[in-house]
Amino acid sequence: MALTAQETTRRVADAASGAWPIALAGLVSLAVAMGIGRFAFTPILPMMLRDGVVDLPGASWLASANYLGYMLGALLCTLQPWLWARLRWLPSLAYASLVRAGLVVTGVLTLAMAWQVPAAWPGLRFAAGITSGVVFVYTSGWCLSRLARLGVPAMGGIIYAGPGVGIIVSGLMASGMVAWHWTAATGWLIFGVLAFVLSASVWRILRGGDERLAPLARHGAGAAGASGAAPAHHGPAEMTVLTLAYGLAGFGYIITATFLPVIARAALPGSAWLDLFWPIFGLGVTVGALLATRLPPGKDFRLLLAGCYFLQALGIASSLWSPSLAGFAIGSLLLGLPFTAITFFAMQEVRRLRPATAASFIGLLSATYGVGQILGPPLVALLLRHTATAGEGFTLSLEIAASTLLAGAALYGWMVRAYPVLSR
Repeated sequence: MALTAQETTRRVADAASGAWPIALAGLVSLAVAMGIGRFAFTPILPMMLRDGVVDLPGASWLASANYLGYMLGALLCTLQPWLWARLRWLPSLAYASLVRAGLVVTGVLTLAMAWQVPAAWPGLRFAAGITSGVVFVYTSGWCLSRLARLGVPAMGGIIYAGPGVGIIVSGLMASGMVAWHWTAATGWLIFGVLAFVLSASVWRILRGGDERLAPLARHGAGAAGASGAAPAHHGPAEMTVLTLAYGLAGFGYIITATFLPVIARAALPGSAWLDLFWPIFGLGVTVGALLATRLPPGKDFRLLLAGCYFLQALGIASSLWSPSLAGFAIGSLLLGLPFTAITFFAMQEVRRLRPATAASFIGLLSATYGVGQILGPPLVALLLRHTATAGEGFTLSLEIAASTLLAGAALYGWMVRAYPVLSR
């Protein structure tokens, strides 16, 4: 029997009301794991340099350790079905339980950075990277699956505002700590406590659902019975191109996000606005993720991804064309707007192509993204050694980053022609 318009509206409203706690729990989880556990290092680094507890080469190693850990964490998620199929004694844990555990570990590792033993810091940042990768993958898997069942998959974009919210909060708090001349150790303690407080606020929501760690065969059987396997035309070549294109975003973004503050300080010495470029980036991340939820259904995610890459390339170009306060502010905003929207669209595309093993392929894309992040800073260091001035090296690095993003956009455009969406 057909539903009346009033009944349809009521059901949509009921689904949305039940989806909000899930979406907000995902947002807070990513704010803790990414915005604090991973990205709080950026605004707190000037305090560490001022305290004399680390120098720039040491800071680069700490950043690299975190990027490597993130890649490994995402890779472990990718290999999880294979491992569970061979190591049958491993427990079948629920995704929500893994997210809970990851949030606790994030808080502990953040607090431990206040421990004044620099030799331990690379290990702590490496472990924080692994944890953030695991929490990201399984938060995405749990939230997107439950929201899809409620009939509101577009609300998944809300969870990807989490890193932006975490960046804004950590950036503004760190700016205040710098102004008040607090030590970096105090900053790490405050962020660790904040991680526990935020985790406690969503602890009761992070439960339920039948998303669990399981062998690959069990994933396939369950999906076949529920929604069928992925269509035959979604072969490995299509998934390979998607993975490569997504990895290019990690490469293009990390070059800019790592070195743009350094370039801005050289171009605008003594400016009172330098510490606000990072929160501006976070504001862009948050707004972009929320805007992604307002898009009408039925859009080709690959076209949206191409547009996002182009927007990030434009953000990089703005700082090259106009190395001024306005240029850096606009560049930070444009770089942030598509940052997690890219993730949201790519994860939705993965769910379209590989509904049976979405979490594993989300891990694969995240690992490839991590490889891009790891390759970015060494390239910049190489260019700096082989150019006459640091300015030339940074300029060439940013030009390569923008070109990489444009190449990724072109790959998505090619995919639209080579692999048309037959139905949605």
